[in-house]
Amino acid sequence: MSEVMYVTNETLEQLKSELQKMKSVDRPAASRAIAEAREKGDLKENAEYDAAKEAQGLLEARIAKLEGEIANARIIQMDNIDTSKVSILTKVTLTNLNTKKTVTYQVVSEKEANLKEGKISVTSPIGRGILGRQVGDVAEVKAPAGLLKFKIEEITI
Repeated sequence: MSEVMYVTNETLEQLKSELQKMKSVDRPAASRAIAEAREKGDLKENAEYDAAKEAQGLLEARIAKLEGEIANARIIQMDNIDTSKVSILTKVTLTNLNTKKTVTYQVVSEKEANLKEGKISVTSPIGRGILGRQVGDVAEVKAPAGLLKFKIEEITI
């Protein structure tokens, strides 16, 4: 998984904070749980020990995944964004040509996506469909709901 992930500085700091918590709080807690379960006797028939080992394995996998994401993260500066075309961190006003409804989304990384806040992932169907387009372009997006057509009305920061 060596895919570059573009993020804001704030998101990178959140990822680093989450990783630090996993290493300094969660990892020692998992070790203590294993030690406590080991003290309870025969490991062959100790479900508590098995559960603690499995939880530790899952934690280590999450730590490794997060370390990989942080290593592949690239910080995007807001002042370097080109608003002549849709790119990550731009706000895009779109008109759905089927419903004539207008919406504004900010195109963000997968980690920052939150539809309630109007933030869509650059890897989502709409995000991929509008990426690189300019004002006035019509983007055809293949979504689970079928083929959607969006006209790009405005691109801002």
